[in-house]
This record gives sequence, C-alpha cells and structure tokens, in this order.
Amino acid sequence: MSRTHSIDGITLHLGAPDSSSGEWIGQREILKQLLACWIIVDDRDQPLTPRLVGTPGIGKTTLAISGARTRGQELYIYQCTADTRPEDLLITPVLAESGKIAYHASPLVTAMIRGGICVLDEGNRMNEKSWASLAPLLDHRRYVESIVAGITIKAHKDFRCAVTMNEDESTFEIPDYILSRIQPTLSLGHPTREDELAILKYHLPFADDQMLSLTADFLQESHTLNLDFSTRDGINILRFAIKRMAQDPTHPMSRDTAWREALERCLGEDAADLQSLAEKRNNSLGGNVVPMGLGDFFFSPDDPLHPDADFDEDFDDDDFDDDDEK
Repeated sequence: MSRTHSIDGITLHLGAPDSSSGEWIGQREILKQLLACWIIVDDRDQPLTPRLVGTPGIGKTTLAISGARTRGQELYIYQCTADTRPEDLLITPVLAESGKIAYHASPLVTAMIRGGICVLDEGNRMNEKSWASLAPLLDHRRYVESIVAGITIKAHKDFRCAVTMNEDESTFEIPDYILSRIQPTLSLGHPTREDELAILKYHLPFADDQMLSLTADFLQESHTLNLDFSTRDGINILRFAIKRMAQDPTHPMSRDTAWREALERCLGEDAADLQSLAEKRNNSLGGNVVPMGLGDFFFSPDDPLHPDADFDEDFDDDDFDDDDEK
C-alpha cells in the first residue's frame, strides 16, 4: 500500500499502523459501549469520540486497541505529552536528504486519511493550544488545518477516534469546548478477581498458578482499600519475580522470597503492608483532622474571640464599649 498521499499539491508521508496485540478480557459492557460510539446509524449521523477514563495501568489503551481490532480497522496511537505542539499532532516538516522539505503526517492525520482509528493516549496531558487545533475535527466539520503545510485535511468517512485520560493530578484541565466534543465518558473500573487472574495469565502464560494467585489476591486487596495499584503493576511484579527465580538455576530463589522482593522493588517497601499503607495515605490526605482556619493563626483555641469558641450567654456587650464613647 502507498505510504504517501497528496493534498493540493503537497505530498504527505504517512505513518505505519500500530501492530500491538490487545485482547480485552472481562468487562464486556464497556467494550460494547465503545463500539457503540463508533457506529453510524444514518447518512446524517456522525461517530462519537469517547474519552476512556481510569487510573493508570487499568487498561484504557488496551480497550481502545481491542475496539479497533474488533472493527478490523488500522490502528494509530498518538502519545500526548505536556509539550505536544499543534504541528506535532498534524504535519511535521522534515529536511530530506535532497535538501527539500518533506511533510510527515502524524498518526492522527494518517488515520484520518486512511480511514483508520486513532487513539489519543493520555489526552489530558496535552495543553489547550494543541487541543484547539483539533476542534474542527472533533465536531461535524471533520477536518484539520495544517499551518505548516498550508493545507486542509478532511477525515475519511471511516475515521474514528478515542481519547484516554488518567485520573491523576499531573494533567492539564481540558477546556469545556473540547470536553463537549469528546463524549461520552466511559469510566473503567478495576476487574474482578476472576478477570484479573485471566489477564495475568494472558500476559504471563509461563507463570505458575501459585504466583498468579498470590498476585491476583494482592491486587484485589489493594482495590478494596482504594489504593492505586493496577493490573500493570501486578504484571511487572510477576515478571521480575520470575526472572529472579530463573537467574540462578543451581540455587533458585523461593517463590515467596522472589515475589516479596519483586513487590518491594516495583511498588516500594510500604506495599508489603497494604492496610498500613492505606491508613498512611488517608492521613496524608487529611483523614479526620479538621483543617486550620484563619482564626487559628490569630487566636488560641480558648480565646473568646476564636471563631469556634462557645458563645457565653452571660457575656456582657458593655465589656466592649468603645472608650471614646461618652
């Protein structure tokens, strides 16, 4: 297939589709919701661009990959960052060996031209200026304008898009006029133990049942305590533990020792006691402690002028008569 495309005399060099494999295990309803967003029910209908929201490592990108594979379309993934520029999202000029400028299409624009699916990964790490360049693509107009190449690029009728977003604080606040264009919100929750065990087995079919079960139990307890450990963390723990056991076949490390070491190296020593870790994090977020107010800096707690002091019904207003009054 041709990896170039011409628009108004400008030749664009297209990117290659993503070849990652991704099987969505469990939570079938969320996959059906994603696929529903991309359906066209009438000639006047338009596809939706949903945002897939959840904690890091919960499987948002895997869900989008699985959706693209289910539809049988080419998949393109663009990794959004804090320093992503509009030209990075669209067309990038590159100095070719001939000394001339060559225009390279981003994964997003390549998907637009070829009628593929683009995943804007971790979209809330991207600044408003870059999002603004996509506004006409994400509504009924379905095009983008490249200032660098001086062309307007219209989306193929089969083009689809989704945006993944992490639920953490290291992100930009996306403006309302963009949020209104990336709907609905599909929120991913943690998988059940059965599904989580199946996911671990899918990625690590060579892991023994005991270590798989140990990891699944750990993850399920962390979910119950609202700790932010994900299936991805479990996969990394298992990988490292298995590698440590295989490192010295003559004196193999025991399963429990290898797993414990992997847990502490991947997630920190505190992760060995989830209950204590949950209590520490709760206290660091304030717990049951009442925050200090402005009055705390000026009055002691027993001062009658403290905002929280009990009002004395026998208190005489005359005690505060202005000395200047005659």
